[in-house]
Amino acid sequence: MIGLAAIGLLFVVSVVIGAYGVRAARTTPDFLVASQRVAPGWNAMAIAGEYVSAASVLGLAGLMLKNGVGTLWYAVGFTAGYVAVAALVAGPMRRSGAYTVPDFADYRLGSERIRKLCAVIVLVIMWLYLVPQFKGAGMVLHAVSGTPYWVGVVLAGLVVSVSIAAGGMRSATYVQAFHYGVKLLFIAVPAIFLVVHAGGGARAEALRFDVDDDWSRPLLDLDGSGAPLLATWSVLLATTLGAVGLPHVIMRFHTSPTARAARRVAVGVIVLLGVFYLFPAVYGLLGRVFTPELVHGGDTDMVTVVLPGEIVPGAWGSLLTAVVAAGAFAAFLSTSSGLLMALAGGLSHDLSRATVPRLRWAVVAGATVAVALSLPARSVDINVAVGWAFAVAASTFCPLLVLGIWWRGLTTAGAASGLATGVCAATGAALASVLTDGGPGWLVVLLAQPAAWTVPLAFAVMVGVSLRGTPPEWAERAVLRLHLPG
Repeated sequence: MIGLAAIGLLFVVSVVIGAYGVRAARTTPDFLVASQRVAPGWNAMAIAGEYVSAASVLGLAGLMLKNGVGTLWYAVGFTAGYVAVAALVAGPMRRSGAYTVPDFADYRLGSERIRKLCAVIVLVIMWLYLVPQFKGAGMVLHAVSGTPYWVGVVLAGLVVSVSIAAGGMRSATYVQAFHYGVKLLFIAVPAIFLVVHAGGGARAEALRFDVDDDWSRPLLDLDGSGAPLLATWSVLLATTLGAVGLPHVIMRFHTSPTARAARRVAVGVIVLLGVFYLFPAVYGLLGRVFTPELVHGGDTDMVTVVLPGEIVPGAWGSLLTAVVAAGAFAAFLSTSSGLLMALAGGLSHDLSRATVPRLRWAVVAGATVAVALSLPARSVDINVAVGWAFAVAASTFCPLLVLGIWWRGLTTAGAASGLATGVCAATGAALASVLTDGGPGWLVVLLAQPAAWTVPLAFAVMVGVSLRGTPPEWAERAVLRLHLPG
């Protein structure tokens, strides 16, 4: 009951904060980018809030419990992605004047077909990313209250869609900034308490590492593939370059008043993420000692929520579980808010240049589809599903943005060919990894984490096809505008 009350309180506060932006969401710029007036501090906290998702709060600790300390390369990639964002795209994207990635493609290449293709890819990435968020909500609510899995999925979809449909980006900004603070406090404080409590008596002996060499290996070995170096490289490539191409992340930088402010936001996000990612590793390590049975039961994603009750029985354990559950729910809600904003842009603004009422209906429609996809996805590891979304983003929008910003030779045909190749290769590999058994070895890695080959392939196709054509006559002026200080 304590956990359910904590989650209920979080819901209420989120809705109240979200209502703040309702009156300001009257035009498309208001709804999508908060009229480009969000202060850098608020923006950095909001981006960190939406970026620290179920994959970070639950999935990272769960994968570490199952696959070993090499899983922490996910955290390295998630954070390092913003170094690439700050260096390559944050400032130029803000100067482009575009609201979304499809907007940028239209500005840079002047093609309505490219715009619509980008909008379709936005939908693919956002739904892949939304499913693990709603899955996590269903699992956590079931763990703390015993309600059926589907109740948490539907409830999370309802709360997020109503809040975003009403207030747009301004509501999302304040809710996500609030959620980052909740996540950091509610994940960090229990982690520190558990480490201190577990450090006494016989349990201190257990913490002197009853682990095998494979678990403690500093490389990521996906499901015993036997190709840890390839797996680590592919995950780093997907998470680092995927951050450059995530539509909801890119949209956030358009809310900054200037290009300089956008770069400051990116640097602030690196600091905030670096602080947060200290703590999922604590839960993964403690889980290896105190809840190894979760590996055999297939519920490793729940280690963060289960641990407090295992280490601290009684009332204190229940209280810590409630706090962690509320922090996890904050992750689901804040990430889902940003994803639904980008999804609404893809469904409505980018496909039909719709009005604000249609954008609001697009939020509801996008959430409905995501809930429907989440209901049968309970057995999919959270970090695996998020990894697919990153791989698709890294294989499509990352090449488009990097080449579109830094190379005037990009053509419409080259961009279209690279985007189609990247989305088909990345999603095809993900589907193949689910439907087939690749067995141990490099093949299972190339299917489950395909960025090692799909990203270079997409770049090569974009460049190769563009070299055989002629860029738009305004390409040089467009690129120049992206790099002018003013």
